[in-house]
Amino acid sequence: MAGGIGAARFLRGLTKLVNERDLSVIVNTGDDIELFGLHISPDLDIVTYTLAGIVDDKKGWGIRQDTFRCLQALRKMDEAWFTLGDMDLATHLFRTSLLKKGYTLTEVTEQICKTLGLNAAILPMTDDKFETRIVTEIGSIHFEEYLVKRGSRDEVLGIEYCGAEFARPSVRAITSIYDSELVIICPSNPIVSIGTILAVKGVRDALRNTKAKKVAISPIISGAPIKGPADKLMRGIGLEVSAFSVAKLYSDFLDTFILDTLDASEKARIEELGIEVKVANTIMRSLSDKIQLARNVLQD
Repeated sequence: MAGGIGAARFLRGLTKLVNERDLSVIVNTGDDIELFGLHISPDLDIVTYTLAGIVDDKKGWGIRQDTFRCLQALRKMDEAWFTLGDMDLATHLFRTSLLKKGYTLTEVTEQICKTLGLNAAILPMTDDKFETRIVTEIGSIHFEEYLVKRGSRDEVLGIEYCGAEFARPSVRAITSIYDSELVIICPSNPIVSIGTILAVKGVRDALRNTKAKKVAISPIISGAPIKGPADKLMRGIGLEVSAFSVAKLYSDFLDTFILDTLDASEKARIEELGIEVKVANTIMRSLSDKIQLARNVLQD
């Protein structure tokens, strides 16, 4: 189960140890947004581009050596706050075209993966409309507007999962949970990445009922995220910013929690939740770090 950059980095290590054909990745789509008439799926694209080996490693998103001439032209005519590369636009154009023809997001994602030569199953969490919104002093805004356009500077007053009442998990996503041997909760934002997936009806029940072992990697180290606004979001809904808080959010279904060595002092507190705790380095500075973290998860 994955969000964007943090999950993609971990998955890159995991694919060095696991045959891609045996891997299914359920990806957050609460960040999906329509801009200039195009359906953009940020987390799906980050995971797909990373596993396809074409991601811009410096940014962690987008396509390596992409150009931005279309974006530059758009900015002369309209407000264009979301960065869209020229090659990246091809993905959005293709996705939007197929969605308008009646294909589901799952079917479109499968086509994109085949085009890029991926063997792993990249699965949207739902094929239904779903939108994560952040409640701020200026009102409720789309998560990407909060994150990108406004640079996460607004005080977070609440989180809204618009669509959670009616959205259902895609059939392939829910089936993959029940059919798996191991479910890994990647080190992604626990509120607007993993939390969004868990907000889809039926996902938590599947995680509780599957016979697979469930392991989560902490995205919080020493009271802060490696990247992104998870700390602001957690504080905004009244949560302590800690690995313990993340473990507690997953405690109704989780078997094992991978805790960073810098947070070893939290081990006993998390174990009181009834969760097995394994302490290991979770900071992925190099490919070898990613592989070792994946190895620690698989050996659990």
